[in-house]
Amino acid sequence: MYTFDIVGVSPILSFFNQQQTITQKNLSTGVEYVSTFECTLDALIHSVETVSPQHEWHLDQVVGTVVSFWMQNSDLVHHWKDRLRDAGKESLLVSRVADIDSLKTEFELLL
Repeated sequence: MYTFDIVGVSPILSFFNQQQTITQKNLSTGVEYVSTFECTLDALIHSVETVSPQHEWHLDQVVGTVVSFWMQNSDLVHHWKDRLRDAGKESLLVSRVADIDSLKTEFELLL
């Protein structure tokens, strides 16, 4: 089972640096942060399709989770679409996709 959520808007360079840090530390969790320049369903689906194959996720289920999020959270989607537009062309919409067990583990480690 998977989860998807839009977590914010970030300058391109900040998101790139964060991703590089994760890659350099070789942190392999079941949680991925993805980004897109647009807040559209197609762009979000494309962003999760690029997730590392090392997770061995069922891509159809991940895409289904994104579609469900989009359909059930129209107010939230519009909010982030507006924030992305306000931030300008040098910013990205950042989302989190994860398998539920890995996300629970990540949250427990924070406590």
